[in-house]
Amino acid sequence: MYAIIATGGKQYKVAEGDIIKVEKLGVEAGETYTFDQVLAVSDGELKVGAPTVAGATVEASVVENGKARKVIVYKYKRKSGYHKKNGHRQQYTAVKIEKINA
Repeated sequence: MYAIIATGGKQYKVAEGDIIKVEKLGVEAGETYTFDQVLAVSDGELKVGAPTVAGATVEASVVENGKARKVIVYKYKRKSGYHKKNGHRQQYTAVKIEKINA
């Protein structure tokens, strides 16, 4: 059984027991979080929502909050002496999928 959920402007295919990293949710480690934007659920047959599946939720427990690896952004214009180096670390929340309710 798997589900496709939407969170943080992205879509994730999840099954029970999976650990995924999503955009920061603002929930502390050890707490539970319920994803209510379930786009599709498959348990033998595929149920696709328009846009979401009615009554379907995915329950997850928060494993950790952290920052991803640094991404270097380097801007450069030739012949003008312009260059700028910048770094960014995106915040994420790692969640473990506990149950898919369909």
